[in-house]
Amino acid sequence: MFFKEYIYHNLPLLLILAALSVSLKTTVFVDRTTARRYYVLIWTLLLLSVSVSVESWYTGQTEMRNLLILLAGIRYSVTPFIIALIILTLTGKTGWWKIYIPAIANAGINLISLFNGIVFTYLEDCSLKRGPLGYLPFIVAGLYCAALIVMLLRRSRRQKAGIIQTSFFAVIFAISLFLPFVFGRSYLEIFCPTLAITLYVYHVFTVYEMTKKDPLTGLLNRQAYYADINMDPEWINAIVSIDMNGLKSINDARGHEAGDEALRTLGACFLRTLDYRYPAYRVGGDEFLVVCRDASREETEQLVEDLRRNIAETGYSCAVGYSFAENGAGSVEDLLREADSMMYMKKREYYITAGHDRRRRTRREDDERGA
Repeated sequence: MFFKEYIYHNLPLLLILAALSVSLKTTVFVDRTTARRYYVLIWTLLLLSVSVSVESWYTGQTEMRNLLILLAGIRYSVTPFIIALIILTLTGKTGWWKIYIPAIANAGINLISLFNGIVFTYLEDCSLKRGPLGYLPFIVAGLYCAALIVMLLRRSRRQKAGIIQTSFFAVIFAISLFLPFVFGRSYLEIFCPTLAITLYVYHVFTVYEMTKKDPLTGLLNRQAYYADINMDPEWINAIVSIDMNGLKSINDARGHEAGDEALRTLGACFLRTLDYRYPAYRVGGDEFLVVCRDASREETEQLVEDLRRNIAETGYSCAVGYSFAENGAGSVEDLLREADSMMYMKKREYYITAGHDRRRRTRREDDERGA
């Protein structure tokens, strides 16, 4: 009978956890460490859902009072551990065992509470009563949630997609912490499904975003560029064209790993310099574009100045050109042509100064030759 009731109340949870497991097995965008952490989360949520269901099943049965106290202790103790593991899973951190210290301390206090009711207890009539530290599990879980949100915001590097993901998590966690005080015990059976759905949506959204990113630099890729410029192109009024100088020389002299490291360094530089309003794309081997929407001339010029200064600090060199059109007067093609023209002029100046007068085809000529 219990098994039937468990399936009835937890079928959405089981389906979501199964879907997440299948997705982890089939996607190529999740490394082994992250996948293992996801699997631990899946099994932990599954076991917690069983514990919560047993607690709900025996609620009101006075002869099961001691069991109910034990199950409540498990629930209050495990929840912070789950959120701590979510932090490690979604941020990719390693060697962060210290992050479990607050959860361990919370579990120890809950263990003591089994005997003295300092956090919670079940009265003789099987009603739950909070002790002097009754809100401790919620405070610890809330601190973990806040830490997760801060880490995800930092990890998003001010990119729009990352901010949307983090905002989604913030809302879900705020609701998860608030609803128990509104619905009381009725919320217990939807906590695990809520968390599972959140993880699954976040995972799917992350995989989708990774298909739009260049794996080497972390910037958006060429496909994302073409997709984005077709979305409200009338708002695009500035483009910055960037081409690395000397990448071939680095590859020839020090190997392709050194060239890859140079590109990774530049990618990190662009992400550090730009925010979500000005996405950067790697559209070729050493070619990058920044698309600006509804930017002023002053903002565009300041952006280019910041890019040139920060690129110089990396120890590498790039030719940077840009174009600007008032009130969206120019098409994206015209803006790209003008930005490329300035960039190639800067590139010729660089090679002439370096003693290498090297001619470069324009991006349009490359595309036409490849057609």
